[in-house]
Amino acid sequence: MAVKKKTAIKSRYTKTAILTEIAENTDLSKKQVSAVLDELSDLIERHIKKGGVGEFTMPGLLKIKTVKRPAKKAQKGVPNPFRPGETMDVAAKPASTRVKVLPLKGLKDFV
Repeated sequence: MAVKKKTAIKSRYTKTAILTEIAENTDLSKKQVSAVLDELSDLIERHIKKGGVGEFTMPGLLKIKTVKRPAKKAQKGVPNPFRPGETMDVAAKPASTRVKVLPLKGLKDFV
């Protein structure tokens, strides 16, 4: 099997352009490619939603995980970093869950 030469893409693809490109290179229809991407999206959602495992790995490419941030209490009289000598009040922030995407070795090797 011959190694396929990969050329750099000079402009950002739209969703339609991505579907067309994958469909042309895999002998699948656009509808089939769209169904695969939709199912992948659903699979990621089920992994990271509340009550899920909190982590999804696309082997060799990336890892998506949730990170819980604790609540922060309100603070009064904190030094203002933008105006030295002044103090300010910092509002309380509730606990939250963030999504973190980490590149894996395969993705890093592309650059």
